[in-house]
Amino acid sequence: MDLKHCVRELLFNPRHTKWIAPLLVLGDVLLCALIIWKIPYTEIDWTTYMQQISLYISGERDYTLIKGSTGPLVYPAAHVYSYTILYHLTDEGRDILFGQILFAALYITTLVVVMTCYRQSGAPPYLFPLLILSKRLHSVFVLRLFNDGLATLAMWVAILLFQNKKWAPAVIIWSTGVAVKMTLLLLAPAIAVLTVLNLSILPSLRLGVLALLVQIILALPFLQTNPVGYLSRAFELTRQFMFKWTVNWRFVGEEAFLSKRFSLALLALHVMLLGVFAATAWLKPSGSSLPDFFRTLLQGRHRGAPLSKQFVTTVLLTSLAIGLLCARSLHYQFFAYICWATPFLLWRAGVHPVLLYALWALQEWAWNTFPSTNSSSLVVVFSLAVQVFGVLVNRSNAFGSMKPRASRKEHVN
Repeated sequence: MDLKHCVRELLFNPRHTKWIAPLLVLGDVLLCALIIWKIPYTEIDWTTYMQQISLYISGERDYTLIKGSTGPLVYPAAHVYSYTILYHLTDEGRDILFGQILFAALYITTLVVVMTCYRQSGAPPYLFPLLILSKRLHSVFVLRLFNDGLATLAMWVAILLFQNKKWAPAVIIWSTGVAVKMTLLLLAPAIAVLTVLNLSILPSLRLGVLALLVQIILALPFLQTNPVGYLSRAFELTRQFMFKWTVNWRFVGEEAFLSKRFSLALLALHVMLLGVFAATAWLKPSGSSLPDFFRTLLQGRHRGAPLSKQFVTTVLLTSLAIGLLCARSLHYQFFAYICWATPFLLWRAGVHPVLLYALWALQEWAWNTFPSTNSSSLVVVFSLAVQVFGVLVNRSNAFGSMKPRASRKEHVN
C-alpha cells in the first residue's frame, strides 16, 4: 500500500474517526486550559446576567422589572434557571475562573456530542480537525460565558436524539434549548418535516403540543405574574436591532439595514427557501411531490418513511443555516450555532476538501474581525449562502445516501 493510498484512507474513511475524535477532544481540553490560564477574561454580559439573577432570587417574577447594568432580561425562563445555578456555583458570579472552567466543561461536552453526530452521519475524518480550531468559538464559550453555549449544547443533543428517532426526548431537549435562547426556533420547520415524514401528522401534532407544554411549564412562575410581559421580553420578535453591532449585513449600509423593506425581504427569502427545500429535498424520502405528499397526508394514507441519520442531520442543519442567512442581524455569539454546522454542510454540498478548508478559514477570519467591516460582513453572508445553496444544488447527493434498513410502517390516522 503506497503513501498516497494510506493518506487517502486516513482522511476519507469514516472508520478512523473512532480514534481521531478522542485525540482531538483531548487536545482541545488542553487548549481550553491554556486559554483560561493565558488569556484575560473580558466582561460583556456576565455581570448583567448575575444582576438579573439576583433580582430573580430576591423574589421578582415580573419580567419587565428584571434588569441589569446593560439592559433588561430578554431571554426565556430556562436561561434564568441555568444562570441561577451558575450564580450559586460561582459565589454570586464573583468567581469568574470557576465559571470559565464550567463553561470549558460545557464546551468539551458539546464537542463530544457534535463529534458523535458527525460519526453517526458517516462524516469523513478530514472534517474533524475543523471542529476544534475555531478561535471565535472558544471565545464564545470559555472567555465570554454566553448563554449561546447552553443553547448550542441543547441543539446538538436534540440532533443526536433526532438521529436515533428518540422523538419525544429530542423535542423536550430542543424546546428546553428554545427556552434558553429562541434562536433554536430556526430548527422548527425541519423538526416538523422530519416528524411528519417518519410518524405522520397526528403523532407530529402531539410532539408539537409537548414542545409547547415544556415552554409553559418552564415559564409558569413568570406567566402567573405578568404573562404579556414575559412573552414580549423573552420572545420579542419585533426588536429593533442596532446597526453598529451587526456582523452580517453591515455592507448594505445603515439606512437599508434599518428599513422595513429590507426586513420584509429577508422574511420573504426565508419562507421561499424553506419552501424550496421542502419541495425539492426534505420530502425526498416520501417518494412523492409536494402536492401528492399533502394529499396522502390529509387522507390518512401517508406511510412513515425511513430516515437515515445523515438525512436527519442535513435537514436540521440546513434549516438552521437558512434561518441564519436570512436573519436581520447576527452578533458574534451566534457563531456558536454556525461553526460546528459549517464543515458538515460544506461536505454535504459536495465541496472539495481543499476548498472546504479555505471556505472555513475565510469564515473564521470574518467572525474574528472586530468590529465588523463591509468586507467581513459580506464574507459572513457569502459563507452561509454557499452552505445553503451548495446543499440545494447538490441535493440529489446531499439528501440521497445512506438509507437505513428499516421497514416502511404505515401510520393510518
